[in-house]
Amino acid sequence: MKRIYLWEPWFFIFFGLFHMHRIWAIIDRESYASFWMGIMEKKGVPYFLIMGILAGLCVLGIITFIRERKANYLWRWIYIFGGTYVLFDLFAIAIGLRVWQKLLEAMFDITSPYWNIVWGFFIFLGTAVFVLGIKLMLKMKK
Repeated sequence: MKRIYLWEPWFFIFFGLFHMHRIWAIIDRESYASFWMGIMEKKGVPYFLIMGILAGLCVLGIITFIRERKANYLWRWIYIFGGTYVLFDLFAIAIGLRVWQKLLEAMFDITSPYWNIVWGFFIFLGTAVFVLGIKLMLKMKK
């Protein structure tokens, strides 16, 4: 029997809000890029707090997908694909993978003509995931 765990809607709501905060990137490129590049370069307490929460949620999602493999919802594939991507991203940032650093520098280049497309995609993705979280919450209450 398929079931939705209590934490699952909150997983998607959290990731949705995390991606939707990138509206700030559209509003003020310079302060957004400065803030996040600073967080990633300093690797202080905020960095490890954010990365720890993101990594923990991804691992929890992947474990849930595996445990429920015989009765999974289609949306749980997000745990596998999204979670694996996020874990790789966090790992690549943590070890300073050169190619990943160059990608991040390109993503945070405030003069890029692709700025709004890149960050708009993340906003769209975040909105979709946030809506999924709300739908799961409503489904659980039924």
